[in-house]
Amino acid sequence: MNNTQDNRRKFLKESVATAAGLVMFPEALSVPKRLVIEEDSKTLVMPKASRIKFAVIGMNHGHIYGQVEATIRGGGELVSYYAKEPDLLAAFAKRYPQAKQAKSEQEILGDKSIQLVLSSIIPDERAPLGIRVMKAGKDYMSDKPGITTLEQLADVRRVQKETKRIYSIMYSERLENKATVKAGELVKAGAIGKVIQTIGLGPHRMTPKSRPDWFFDRKRFGGIICDIASHQFDQFLFFTGSTKADVVAAQVGNTNHPQYPNFEDFGDVMLRGDKGVGYIRVDWFTPDGLKSWGDGRLTILGTEGFIEIRKNIDPGGREGGNHLFLTDSKETRYIDCSKEPLPYGEQLVNDVLNRTETAMSQEHCFLATELALRAQKQAQMLHLKV
Repeated sequence: MNNTQDNRRKFLKESVATAAGLVMFPEALSVPKRLVIEEDSKTLVMPKASRIKFAVIGMNHGHIYGQVEATIRGGGELVSYYAKEPDLLAAFAKRYPQAKQAKSEQEILGDKSIQLVLSSIIPDERAPLGIRVMKAGKDYMSDKPGITTLEQLADVRRVQKETKRIYSIMYSERLENKATVKAGELVKAGAIGKVIQTIGLGPHRMTPKSRPDWFFDRKRFGGIICDIASHQFDQFLFFTGSTKADVVAAQVGNTNHPQYPNFEDFGDVMLRGDKGVGYIRVDWFTPDGLKSWGDGRLTILGTEGFIEIRKNIDPGGREGGNHLFLTDSKETRYIDCSKEPLPYGEQLVNDVLNRTETAMSQEHCFLATELALRAQKQAQMLHLKV
């Protein structure tokens, strides 16, 4: 039991660092044509005045801290929280002493003053929880993956349609990454013409001793494509503008961890959308020598140029993360995005209040998940002799 709790604590400590943003911050560098927006990422962002009340149910992944901070920045007031695990509760209570520890999930669901519920419960429990939240008349924000099977997706879609509640999944590699937010503005402004393709790479550091048991069970986390590649499906749809897409090919494998037979350490996918194509690769092979949990990259190819994003680190180059390189017909520019604002939290709070879809359309949220689930289901199993 103590071993399980120790692993959980190590896992949360590591995942909190990734959730908040992506580990390191760039320092000021004298780079020509560097774009500086407003806030220093090292400075605490003052939250907006409380506009909604929200709660947390389930905190098995440290991403919950990033979810909470985004909502607070946007004008949410954290009023209560609940989890089954005493060690997770203790850590959360220490971070947010102003909030009340609820005695049960039902206490939160029955509180009519709470408008939004956040969760990073174990992945296969997120959709059933979201359904209970929506049936209780509240909106829901899940950590990714927000849904782990196509059957769960069908149930979530049905209940969301019936209740008209928001079911949001925080795809943090876009919504909480400043360089990717800036890329969205540049693409919308026509900086690289019409987008043809996205290439999303999502390597991660595994650190097995820090991981809880569910991390190694494909039935619990949904598979590597469903889980960590969900970010890349979101970005593919967002940047190409596709509203329909097919999975052309997909493959997964457990290439180097036979001691965890229900685990997957590599996956890749090829996509064809109605407005662009995409390639995705994810893995659990970030070496310990890298000063980040993963060298996440996004390349956006347009008809008049391309953008490359180094989300977390520029190996052998500039310090920190949030690096954006833009090449067009005139030149190549480096844009420091460390001071770019992150609008997701405020947009979601606005949506809760106004019943709008400014943070993310419901159909986009579900389609990104559907593509990930379809790719996971049809993926061919690799049997490499590594």
